[in-house]
Amino acid sequence: MNTPLKTVRLKRGQTLRQVADAVGTDVGNVSRMENQKQGVAPAMAEKLSKHFGGEITELQILYPERFMEAKP
Repeated sequence: MNTPLKTVRLKRGQTLRQVADAVGTDVGNVSRMENQKQGVAPAMAEKLSKHFGGEITELQILYPERFMEAKP
């Protein structure tokens, strides 16, 4: 199951590297954020939301579990 961040990145056809470069972090950080292995600072959530043109909100990035469908 993908987090909202990973979903929007894949929908846009962007690589981890492209997103990392755009928001000023490294690929590992973006990967860990997508997989909920690392928390996201509010400032980073804002950068990510702006990078994706508001297609994903800061709340969706900060609290991805609230926006993911439960497994049946």
